Amino acid sequence: MTTSATAFVGLGANLGDARRTLAGAARALAALPGTALRGRSSLYRSAPIGSSGPDYLNAVVELQTLLAPRDLLAALQRIEQDHGRTRPYRNAPRTLDLDLLLHGDTVQDDPVLTLPHPRMRERAFVLLPLAEIAPARVEPGWLDRVRGQAVSRLACGW
Repeated sequence: MTTSATAFVGLGANLGDARRTLAGAARALAALPGTALRGRSSLYRSAPIGSSGPDYLNAVVELQTLLAPRDLLAALQRIEQDHGRTRPYRNAPRTLDLDLLLHGDTVQDDPVLTLPHPRMRERAFVLLPLAEIAPARVEPGWLDRVRGQAVSRLACGW
């Protein structure tokens, strides 16, 4: 028997029409088998980390899913490809980036997938939208550690 899990996915884009791409990705996530979109954060703007290029638009969505962590990861990678994602080099600008941040209480670390996401606690563009829709999933002190990162919440929706 498959058990439903609450999963959180980070979304980012800095090439093309990023707002439209993120909205399309959210629709694609909601359409995954055995999956429902339960929440989505506001959009946030952030500067690229470890790279150059235009600012990113970022968000976090909450899913309720029957998909196992690796199956959900594979689905995220297909959605990225459907939106023109290429991986020419690490931290390259991208049309769409989908990161599986959390999948229930799953903890794993293998060559395919690490959960919780290994860098989510270091990134304001992940923690701020996650805290907006799931404050209990952000540990005390995490936001203090990323306070100096330039991230701004956008007033207009998506």
